[in-house]
Amino acid sequence: MNEIVKTKKENSKSRYIQMLLLTAAGGAIYPMLYLRQIYQDTMLTAFNITNGELGELYSIMGLLFFITYAPSGWLADKIKPMRLIVGSLLGTGLLGLWYSTLPSFNELLVIYSGWGITTGLTFWGAVMKRIKVLAGNHESGRFFGFYDGGRGLVESILASIALFIFSMIVTSESDSVTQGLVAVIHMYSWFCILLSIIFFAAILFEKDNDSTTVHLAKQEKNPNKTLCKDIIFILKKPEVWLIAIIISSGYHLFWSTYSFSGYLQTGGWGFTAVMAGTITTIKLWLRPVGGIFGGYLGDKYGNIKMLTWALILSTLGLVALIYIPSIGLFSGAVVGLCIFFILFVGLLTYAIRGLYWAIIENLKVPESKLGLAIGIISAMGYCPDIFIPLINGYIMDYAPDQKTGYQLYFGYTVVMASFGIVACYVLKYRTTGHKTAAIKPLPAE
Repeated sequence: MNEIVKTKKENSKSRYIQMLLLTAAGGAIYPMLYLRQIYQDTMLTAFNITNGELGELYSIMGLLFFITYAPSGWLADKIKPMRLIVGSLLGTGLLGLWYSTLPSFNELLVIYSGWGITTGLTFWGAVMKRIKVLAGNHESGRFFGFYDGGRGLVESILASIALFIFSMIVTSESDSVTQGLVAVIHMYSWFCILLSIIFFAAILFEKDNDSTTVHLAKQEKNPNKTLCKDIIFILKKPEVWLIAIIISSGYHLFWSTYSFSGYLQTGGWGFTAVMAGTITTIKLWLRPVGGIFGGYLGDKYGNIKMLTWALILSTLGLVALIYIPSIGLFSGAVVGLCIFFILFVGLLTYAIRGLYWAIIENLKVPESKLGLAIGIISAMGYCPDIFIPLINGYIMDYAPDQKTGYQLYFGYTVVMASFGIVACYVLKYRTTGHKTAAIKPLPAE
């Protein structure tokens, strides 16, 4: 009996250690890809590119994400996640060192394409499947919330360090702004490389008979249906499409937060690059709160219910950001309200990110197909990565002024988010109206 209790404690401890490692990896690997969230105007100057060209870079990376998400899930069903994550972190860091040399636009296309591989194909499916397996049946909300909130905490710490480095280097001269950006890129690159070494060391000390190894070994012994039949099996489930629509809508909202820094700087309110960066960095510190607290509320009151309210409120907050500057308030009130709603929308979008993967608990597929299912949903849900940057870039380049451009872009986001709200209600109806189907045993392998 004592041995059984001890084993359970060790398994529980191992779960949380793995979650901490996965969270650290997620918090380290993505920030460098999305430096535009804080340093967009600085990037345009340093790389000598336009908003449209910046959009093309992110569109290329988004296209690679779209192409590799489904194979990423399939790969996660075949190879140990830790091994995939090591390569992802190392590759991302090395590409970052190249990025820090401020290469030409053609070279930037290669770098962003490489990031599409290292953070899409080899990273995404491995991390998401492992979290779902660690979470079990009734902890999806808190585990995915902990992951997104925890990686947000890592991102916030790194962003604060980066902003400190940036502010120490930047003076009134434009060259120092570029030097500050290079220093920030170096920091993120070396951190990814260091973390890849830590993961590699963890692999060396990993026991051959751990749960992951056993699980994968069992899967290899089971006869699998053809990949084509597995894909058709997954695509026939309406819940797959509803979850994909919800993720797409939430992702549109999250993408809009990348433009908050630029909105503050070009709105004519006197925000400097450092001031705007400070506010958006504060927003990043809300990610652990939104992700973890949102996941906890989802497990307590229902993931779909909490997700629906978060989508509604964040959409209303974005509407407020569009209209507040135009209703004739004095400048101090406009600035205060804009900062409030930037933080408000940021908090809710982080809750959304912590919740929209938790709702895959409503997707009943065998565990051997779970990685593939996650990959297919990711491909559909994150396909906005392909066109959002283009839409954003072209709106900004062709709008009469920058402030109007941001407002038009936020309006587009509000429309797209409304589809997710409708999908939430449909998914809720299906889960409450088909309870007997929800508890039907999974088909045998």
